[in-house]
Amino acid sequence: MASSTPPGNPPTVVLVHGAFADAASWSGVIAELREHGIAVLAPPNPLRGLAADAAYIASVAAQIDGPVILVGHSYGGALITVAGTAENVVGLVYVAAYVLEEGESLGELQGRFPLSPLVSNLKQATYPVAGAAPATEVTIVPEAFPEIFAADVPAATTQVLALAQRPLAAAAFEEKAAAAAWHTTPAWALVAGADRAINPEVERFGAERAGATVVELDGASHAVAVSRPKDVAGLILDAVRAIA
Repeated sequence: MASSTPPGNPPTVVLVHGAFADAASWSGVIAELREHGIAVLAPPNPLRGLAADAAYIASVAAQIDGPVILVGHSYGGALITVAGTAENVVGLVYVAAYVLEEGESLGELQGRFPLSPLVSNLKQATYPVAGAAPATEVTIVPEAFPEIFAADVPAATTQVLALAQRPLAAAAFEEKAAAAAWHTTPAWALVAGADRAINPEVERFGAERAGATVVELDGASHAVAVSRPKDVAGLILDAVRAIA
């Protein structure tokens, strides 16, 4: 892996985390990209619903001067699929992620394949909504978090991640994607071969349907950005070089 900045006008990489995590989950990837002179931004994902979250990420991208590559982990993949229609987005990178088709929901994509252990290990809670009844959000049961989300991450780290996980609005599973940017924007995808949060078959299917350049990491958990940041950064750098 070269240490120099790619030639031309390299895009800014915007890293979008998924559910049950936060932007700090990209720390190792950010360090790797910065070593290569890549401009990086890792905004907070609101995790309140597909349309609203995608609109937020699109607004972040639109306010960046120059081209942008959107990178989405997990649920973040669904967001970049929609947000990728922003005019300055020139590439999409999916990391152990959902790759939706226009008009498709997370639940519909997951329903094509056997469900992962995540589904039976979600804990529900409520959160207030102004002017409406409380809504439902979900997290992973802490005791099950290490095995399901981060089986290849040291135990001491997974215990912290389990306690710091951010909840996802349950309604996000049923919202349909308003667009699928991969129809007109080049895509790359990393499949986590030992993922127990998203069935790897879901990741493979979506990536292949999108015509993405696919890399698969055997033994990688859903938290592949934490456990194998060099590999994740390597795929992002491939995308940066191809576009720059």
